[in-house]
Amino acid sequence: MQSKFDGDRAREYAVQSRIAPAGYDACHELAACLLAASLGRGGEAHILVAGVGGTAQEILVAGRLEPGWRFTGVDPSAPMLELARRSLDNAAMGTRADLRLGAVSDLPEDARFDATTLIGVLHHVSGREAKRALLDAIRTRLAPGAPMILAGNRHSYASRPLFLAAWRERWRMSGAADAEIEAKIGKILQGAEPPQSDADVEDLLVQSGFEPPTLFFSSLFWGGWITQRVR
Repeated sequence: MQSKFDGDRAREYAVQSRIAPAGYDACHELAACLLAASLGRGGEAHILVAGVGGTAQEILVAGRLEPGWRFTGVDPSAPMLELARRSLDNAAMGTRADLRLGAVSDLPEDARFDATTLIGVLHHVSGREAKRALLDAIRTRLAPGAPMILAGNRHSYASRPLFLAAWRERWRMSGAADAEIEAKIGKILQGAEPPQSDADVEDLLVQSGFEPPTLFFSSLFWGGWITQRVR
């Protein structure tokens, strides 16, 4: 993921992330509302944001909703992390977030977060073993019963040709020419390995020590779920 999200791709992420998964902002808003509903409004909480780079949207939205929350964000891409830092500084929220270059597994094992988000990340992790390792690392650092928001692509892209065609139309709707559209599709397909289905997402989570998830958002390939660490 470090090499995939280089400077060029990091710079285009904020725009592209709102075209392919239509409803990107709505998904983040609902995620923040679900966490607030789970943790209770007006209190203090420490939230782990895995894959914070790019927009830092998880922190920007949840931080506005709950002023008492603080955040630790990790990302393996230095360019993406730098963009997240700028976004938070521009919103005067930088002091509430500890951003770290690296992986969740680099955090202390005895860290205990009250909740976590993993948005737009899992489909970029290659192989089931690596996906499980990431989810295991997150679960280890969560308090028992802590809520988790997971969002990202599911289904193999080739298995949903109509969805792929709709993606192309989304970019055409935004003004992209055919050659540019194919280049964008190529970037999405490069190294991406989404879970094969909603059931596959549930299986990954349950095997990693989470409760069966509840789907709260869906947009073409993109899905959003809430679950919690098994108590």
